This record gives sequence, structure tokens and C-alpha cells, in this order.
Amino acid sequence: METTAVPPDLKQGLERCSGCPIRHRAVCSYSSPKELLRLDETKYYRDFEPGQEIVGEGETMSFVGSIVVGVAALHKTLEDGRRQMVGLLFPSDFIGRPMRPNAPYEAVAVSPVKMCLFGRAQFETILQESQSLERRLLEMTMDELDAARDWMVLLGRKSAQERVASFLVILARRRANLTKTSLANGMVVDLPLTREAIADYLGLTIETVSRQFTRMRKTGLIDLIDRRTLKITDVSGLFRLAGDEDIADVS
Repeated sequence: METTAVPPDLKQGLERCSGCPIRHRAVCSYSSPKELLRLDETKYYRDFEPGQEIVGEGETMSFVGSIVVGVAALHKTLEDGRRQMVGLLFPSDFIGRPMRPNAPYEAVAVSPVKMCLFGRAQFETILQESQSLERRLLEMTMDELDAARDWMVLLGRKSAQERVASFLVILARRRANLTKTSLANGMVVDLPLTREAIADYLGLTIETVSRQFTRMRKTGLIDLIDRRTLKITDVSGLFRLAGDEDIADVS
């Protein structure tokens, strides 16, 4: 399998948990040096190419782990065969549910993905013996629940313009959190999805998504660098358009 390209500044960090680029946000972020050493001894890395399945819906998972590089999409298939994207996973997000062996969703890489994985049985043993790991996993589960509820509001009540703006706000927040930088005018955000996939995710048509990007560009909120990259030129304005009042950290 072709190795996922890893930025040079991440290569050294991938060698040990203590230097991992997602260390401050991943499931191990509260772990002590002793616990990190134990995780170091059991982890392994695996690469996935765009479009490659990480795990199938309903499959028994032999592993759990975190995304280190890249983005994956979660899909749910209905009884009539229709397939719906129900979520995105970014660096530091966790895949798998300890104590529950079957995957509730299909996970597919939408960009080159590198994952830090643990055998499920091994991880469950460590989890039972580590309060810090258990606490962090609970926090991440609650964050995931809050995000799912926010997404219900977005799909049920927000306009097309608000949906696209909210999607960009999510990307901006995740980038700022991962890089430990402030949300600021001029920040560049990579779009992990095609226009078609964004439309599927937001419950819109491709034409509507494209129109909203064009409108935001004309009103000075964003600048489209190319089809997969944009610059947010007015962060506060974008947050207001999304209906997000929490912009205190925008500079």
C-alpha cells in the first residue's frame, strides 16, 4: 500500500506518543508518562488512501484508534440502499467504541489518512486500568453527542446560507484547535470534501453549495483560492452568518 504523505514537521512526532501532533487533543491527552509508555508499546500506524474503507458498517472491529493526519467520513446505509453521510472525522477524532465490537457506521477516508491504532482488546484492558483515559474518552463522547445535536438544528432549522457558513466555521475551529492558533482573518482552510460531498453532508444540492460560496466571496467573507482551499477574510462575519455567537477568540 502506498504510504500516506506526512508533512516533514510531523514525522518526528509520530515516533512516540509524547511528541504526537494530536497529543493535546487525542484520547491520550490526559495520560501520564507511564500510561503513554504503555500506549507506545501497543500502538501501530496504518495508512488509508482517499476512498478506501477504514471500517464497514456493522463489521466487528479488531481495532480502535485516532486519526493523526487526514479526514474520514461516516456513512449510514438505509434499508432501501440509500447512503447518507452522517459525520466527518478530523485529526484527533476517535474511531471505534470500546466494549462494543460492531461499527455503527461505515468510515471512509476522504483524503490520505494516517491512523494511530490499538488492538481493541488491548485498549479495553488499558482503559479499565486508567482513569485519565476513561475520563478523556467520556469527554470526547459527550462532545460528539453535543455536535450531533447541533447538527440536528443545522439540518432542521438553518437556511442554505447558514448551513454552508456553519460548515466552514467547523473547519476553521478544528484547524485552530489542532494548530493551537487563534481564529483570525486571513486564515486558510482546506476543504476536505468535494462540492458534491459537501452538498450531501449539508442536505443541499451542488448548485446551492456553489452559489453560497460565490455569495460569501462577493460579500467579502471568504476568498476562494482553488476548489479545495479558501481563505476566511472576515471570521467574525462568517460566524455571525452561521448563527455562532461564540467568537470571543477571533482576532
